[in-house]
Amino acid sequence: MMSKFAMIVVIGLALTFTACSTRIYGTVKLVDQNMNVIEGLNPQGTVVNMINTTAKVENASTSVAVDEKGKFESARDSITKGVYKVEVSRIGFATETQTVEIGGSKKLAFKLKKIEESQRKTIAGASSDADKIVNPGEVNIQPPGM
Repeated sequence: MMSKFAMIVVIGLALTFTACSTRIYGTVKLVDQNMNVIEGLNPQGTVVNMINTTAKVENASTSVAVDEKGKFESARDSITKGVYKVEVSRIGFATETQTVEIGGSKKLAFKLKKIEESQRKTIAGASSDADKIVNPGEVNIQPPGM
């Protein structure tokens, strides 16, 4: 039998290791041109790419989709220490990128700004937004510079 003290130590260590896991998590909000949250528009499916710029190629990237509440979290054991370029993209919204150094857990917040239809880039012959996407992680739709 394990003593009460030993059990408390084991539980404490387990909680410590869980709390210190390396991960990237956070929120994504979809906003209009005035940076106001667009009510009724669900951010679910928005893509979050996490690219470790200091790792070997085979360990360099992972991606997740945002849930219906706008939350995301890297998969367990997919993030190692290093410098990450975290890119969030969604069709019809300007891609947002943050560069962060990860040594433990890191919480990020993104606000994707809607691109007005008249300012969106298009691909000739594409009949829908889905037709325009080759790889969501590589698309960076930005409004034209003035």
